[in-house]
Amino acid sequence: MILHITTRNQWQEAVLLGSYYTSSLDDEGFIHCSTQQQILRSANEYYHGQSDLLLLCIISSAVKAPIIYEDSYNKGETYPHIYGTLNLDAVLQLFDFPSNMDGSFSLPADFMSKFES
Repeated sequence: MILHITTRNQWQEAVLLGSYYTSSLDDEGFIHCSTQQQILRSANEYYHGQSDLLLLCIISSAVKAPIIYEDSYNKGETYPHIYGTLNLDAVLQLFDFPSNMDGSFSLPADFMSKFES
């Protein structure tokens, strides 16, 4: 499973279009994703204090576009990148992903109970 952070509006647009698309496909050629171990670091670095976010739980093997793990920013760690639009049937679950009072993020409690077993 890989994870992706998006806004509620972007997800609603994807549902209407039948697939998920984000501007990073135009800018960088892929959709940024993270592993469970990386997601909080990514959220706190790029989304600090933002609200109205969703966390997409994606089944890697169900994604039709290629997924490549790479270190695009020379941080010494590889991240999963989806090279194409995301087919919606690969999304196993959505979670509300609000920031904490201090703007940082924590995994939702229902995420932990569902995927930490």
